[in-house]
Amino acid sequence: MQLDRRTFLQTAAGSIALLGCQDTEPHEAEPINGSDKKYRIIDFHQHTNYSGRSDEDLVKHQQLMGVDLSVLLPAGSRLGLAADVYGNDSAVELASHYPDSFVFYANELPDIPETKQVLEKYLKLGAKGIGEQKFPVECDSHSMQEVYAIAREFEVPVLLHFQHDTYNMGIERFHKMLEKYPTVNFIGHAQTWWGNIDKDHIQTEMYPKTSVTHGGITDQLLSNYENIYGDLSAGSGLNSMLRDEEHAIGFLERHQDRLLWASDCNDTIGAGPDCIGANSLSAIHRLVTHDAPLKKILNENAVRLLQLS
Repeated sequence: MQLDRRTFLQTAAGSIALLGCQDTEPHEAEPINGSDKKYRIIDFHQHTNYSGRSDEDLVKHQQLMGVDLSVLLPAGSRLGLAADVYGNDSAVELASHYPDSFVFYANELPDIPETKQVLEKYLKLGAKGIGEQKFPVECDSHSMQEVYAIAREFEVPVLLHFQHDTYNMGIERFHKMLEKYPTVNFIGHAQTWWGNIDKDHIQTEMYPKTSVTHGGITDQLLSNYENIYGDLSAGSGLNSMLRDEEHAIGFLERHQDRLLWASDCNDTIGAGPDCIGANSLSAIHRLVTHDAPLKKILNENAVRLLQLS
């Protein structure tokens, strides 16, 4: 199986595992105070026990950012997020304690015998989607297509971490999955997803700083397919906005119906220049100057995807 063949990547990357998991490079912009917000905020990307952060600190972190509802993305039983994030039961437990503040996804490795059983168990318990799928497989592999088939059956979205030669490889072929599973809503995230807003993107670069040439793979997918969304979280999402702000203004306007604000930050601060979520909120408020697209990105698109009343 392809997963086993690439397992060595986990060991080889051990010394930089935190960077790869946390996706945190950019630290720019002047964050807003969560109490100054104008609209409801849904954070589409958070984790329990992120880098050892307690549930209590996560709750405080989200409150300080002014977040009204957060999506908890669990790790699978091993690999991917598992070194730094807790799994399904942890997400279920926190959401059960704070049902007005958290919802949860289901997750598991895509190519183990337990995949279907585990995903179905937590979807039946109320999971709103599948993910974060962050495993060393091809994005169009048979095992990933089994995950997509489960998502289709349960009518929930799938959130994918695209990272060149590491996780969900083959983004240049992903359009075929969008075509094959037209009733499944997919959510793209992470370095390779956001690097590919640029037509000239060099796939080995995780946080490019150059200006953006219109028409990259990600831009094309969002333009041509109605069942793909973009998760703006982490250093990669923030970098996609800050590297070329003129491009970002047009990109956010153009894809306002399929972009989701999210944090994916592991700090306990919740505000200030060292909190990626706070920085990202600041960037969104500065770059999206009209109310209608801002509300879509901050909450309305998430409400639709999560099928909230």
